Amino acid sequence: MPRSIAVFCGAAPGRSPIFASAARELGGAIARSDRTLVYGGGSVGLMGAVADGALAHQGRVTGVITHQLVDKELAHKSVADMRIVATMHERKMTMAGIADAFIALPGGFGTLDEFFEILAWAQLRIHTKPVGMLDVDGFFDPLMTFLDRAADAGFLRLPHREFIIIDPDPQSLLSRLAQAK
Repeated sequence: MPRSIAVFCGAAPGRSPIFASAARELGGAIARSDRTLVYGGGSVGLMGAVADGALAHQGRVTGVITHQLVDKELAHKSVADMRIVATMHERKMTMAGIADAFIALPGGFGTLDEFFEILAWAQLRIHTKPVGMLDVDGFFDPLMTFLDRAADAGFLRLPHREFIIIDPDPQSLLSRLAQAK
């Protein structure tokens, strides 16, 4: 059973309020399941929303943020366990070391960078932690189509493609991650 879950997500809220709502719901679900949220430490966008969701339910939250982002006053002021690191590489390593499972929410380059590095590490057996995506409003459908095409074309082994647990419901996703082998 994962005790801490790293969530990778956008520092932007997205154009639809459904994204921030899903992020808050996921944060709340993590808190209600007595798990610790580990995230990028920001107060804005989906990062802020997922932390706010966990904090609203008295959840444990660990933020991992770079000095550069703290200097821009983007660190979440209500997160007591804020770990400040020098680089984005150190941030990813720290989050990976703390977390027992990983979830991606919608986001851009940074979210995908963090998520795919974790997947690559799973493929190489650097870790054996479960990896999931909260598929808000079909956001990840095109990405999953691409991954299926990569598998069909012989660039990705099907068992590695199946590392990703994808679900549109936060509570269901958490349950499936807890049951993952």
